[in-house]
Amino acid sequence: MIRNRFTAVLLGAALLLGGCEFADNALLPSLSGSSAGTSTAPGPRLGTTNFTPTPPAPLKPTGTQVGEAAQIIQNNLVKLQNSIVAQNNTLQNLRLQSAQSVQAYNQTVAGINSRLTVGTTPGNPELVKQWNDANAQLSKGDETLQGMNKLSVDVASSASISNFLLESTRSSLRLSGAVDQDHVQLRTLEDEVNKTTILIDRLLSELTEDINRQTFYLTEQRGYMNTLAVAVNNGEALGSSLASRVYAPPPVPAMAPGSGIASGRPLVVIRFDRPNPDYQQALYQAVSQVLARRPNAAFDLVAVAPQAGGSAQVALNSNIAQRDADQVMRSLLSMGLTPDRVSMSAATSPTAQVNEVHLYIR
Repeated sequence: MIRNRFTAVLLGAALLLGGCEFADNALLPSLSGSSAGTSTAPGPRLGTTNFTPTPPAPLKPTGTQVGEAAQIIQNNLVKLQNSIVAQNNTLQNLRLQSAQSVQAYNQTVAGINSRLTVGTTPGNPELVKQWNDANAQLSKGDETLQGMNKLSVDVASSASISNFLLESTRSSLRLSGAVDQDHVQLRTLEDEVNKTTILIDRLLSELTEDINRQTFYLTEQRGYMNTLAVAVNNGEALGSSLASRVYAPPPVPAMAPGSGIASGRPLVVIRFDRPNPDYQQALYQAVSQVLARRPNAAFDLVAVAPQAGGSAQVALNSNIAQRDADQVMRSLLSMGLTPDRVSMSAATSPTAQVNEVHLYIR
């Protein structure tokens, strides 16, 4: 069921996540700014080239075996070019399908974000239905990608045939029993086969780029859909997936001494002084602003338990704090961070009054 699909995305993430309370002086950067974010990318920038081969010039019969060989090669070239025309038509249709599914997907997600921006009820069934519609529209992009991958196999086969025809044409030039007209026509045919080979190579190259762009787009948007599922469950917007900001190419400058846990300055302090504290929006904002400055930043997540009470009470607090930290970890993963970017540890504190979860920039 579609409802179950949405619920599955939320299990272990959105349904277990609430909000939080932050230490006023512990946030770097400030959370006063807004970064609600927009919904989606405009879509993969697929190629626009039409790959139409030029039909070969007709051959004049010469009555020689070489002339007959040339005619066979040309007939096969015509069949190959007909295949290329069909493959090009398939490519253009796949590009159109991609554009149409992206447009429908963006419209649906834009509608969801409009509702989330002004605020709505947590788990609003209308938005859940829209989320499922958007997810189905995104799945059409998977169908397009599958079609592109199948087409690439067919085009690669055409490239092999083209190379065979080119070699056959050149071999025919070395056959005995040819008249001058045979060689003139074979030279022309060689040029035509060579042009077709180049055309196929360009078709395969552009198709490969389309596949890469479609794959990247779908991967990025799946991450965003997970983030959007959390936002729908909470009834308020978060922003774009953090995954798109993690592996950016700029080099990471060395951090100043005293960064990370050793600095004692957490980016975020989440106090679990009540059930399900409301922390996700502020957590997202803080991490998002860090990644905007340092795309390859990593984080240390620490479960902090009070030291008050006997050893049994401290052990109980530590277990609860660990569960709280697991909850925050799931929040970060649902926002798009990958597990290798967040390390987890535990500690006790003589100053903590309630269980806390600290997040440090590493």
